[in-house]
Amino acid sequence: MSTLLTLLDALDDRPRAVALRERTYRGLGDAVVDVGCGSGRAVGELAARGARAIGVDADPAMIETATARWPAGEFHVADAAALPLGDGSVTGYRADKVLHVLPEPALAVAEARRVLAPGGRAVLTGQDWDTIVIDSDDPVRTRSIVHTRADGMPHPRIARRYRNLLLDHGFTDVTVEVHALVWTDAGALPVLANLGGDGTWLAEQAARARDDRLFVAVPIFLAAGTRAG
Repeated sequence: MSTLLTLLDALDDRPRAVALRERTYRGLGDAVVDVGCGSGRAVGELAARGARAIGVDADPAMIETATARWPAGEFHVADAAALPLGDGSVTGYRADKVLHVLPEPALAVAEARRVLAPGGRAVLTGQDWDTIVIDSDDPVRTRSIVHTRADGMPHPRIARRYRNLLLDHGFTDVTVEVHALVWTDAGALPVLANLGGDGTWLAEQAARARDDRLFVAVPIFLAAGTRAG
């Protein structure tokens, strides 16, 4: 868990990630549930803005960490498809980099509609795991690493379906944006190692970082919609 938290913290601190997180907060209102909240940073930041911020995660260890880090937030261990909230009880729903690990993402979006009040805003963000871009001297090996990691997830390509998921569940005014997180320094190396790269391939990337020749880009999809009345 400590390794995962270290990686998540490093990613969350990057300026582009901070800016994207701020964008996801727009229009969420004064009562927000963050599904798959992880270590709770978004919940803490929303609470600091005066919102009733509720974090939900299926991992008890993550909820324990989030509660310790962000005491102003409200945290629950729960499934994304069975939130501990009443019908229409929140004005904002946020799910960041979580739908790809769920067995049935559509159930989570249906649950978002249930807990949102009419006019409430749902925001879904995450990467399409097939579209990670890495400059490498071995493009065949790179493609294999990316696709192998993607194929080991329940729904690696769910981000390209965010818009249709929202439309399928009755959301209106649905919009989609793409924001790229870019690394050109050694900060990408833990990400690449977590992706599954090792040995000669990872050594090449480390050398690129030392020579200021590293390039990694991860397109992040942000879809949002309004809960119809």
